[in-house]
Amino acid sequence: MSENIFNQMANHYDTPDRLALAEIIRAEIRQNLPKETNQKVFIDYGGGTGLVSLPLAKLFKETWIMDASKAMLTVADQKITHSHLNNVQTQLADLTKDLPSQKADLLLVSLVLLHIPDTKLILKKLAELLNPGGQLFIVDFNKNEAVNHPEVHNGFEQEPLEQLLAEAGLTPLKLETFHKGENLFMRQPASLFLAISQK
Repeated sequence: MSENIFNQMANHYDTPDRLALAEIIRAEIRQNLPKETNQKVFIDYGGGTGLVSLPLAKLFKETWIMDASKAMLTVADQKITHSHLNNVQTQLADLTKDLPSQKADLLLVSLVLLHIPDTKLILKKLAELLNPGGQLFIVDFNKNEAVNHPEVHNGFEQEPLEQLLAEAGLTPLKLETFHKGENLFMRQPASLFLAISQK
């Protein structure tokens, strides 16, 4: 989906449905966080308005929300100011073009992979964004044949994804489905997985 679409959506992105789904995703992430996160740097790549990551920010030394949409980050900045979150910064970033200098101990990519055409390339770039020993958390949809959109992957098969993670130099630690729902993905019933891998 083009960056322009997300710029147009930014001011009304945080719908009740998205807020509810972010809460479900966040609960799953929280259960799987490594111990002692208070000295770690957390990057939410493709983090948009900070819907998933901002409530987790206080658990980390530093939190970065990176996104290719300036309008989405403007909304995130407003939330950061309103919540007085001193350890959170935003950065305009597109890993398919440039690699930011900031590295992560924990890197979250939530419902982002489906929008990026070249999965193999983006996983390699994400691996480069991790510090040694850092973990990549991917939340996305399982493969769904009912979904058909020219600019969006219709989900991912878990075994091939694990293979691509390994090829990117990451060690898969966990991959499991954690949520199913109606009208979840392009108005179709769908399920979400969490994949955790380590550099």
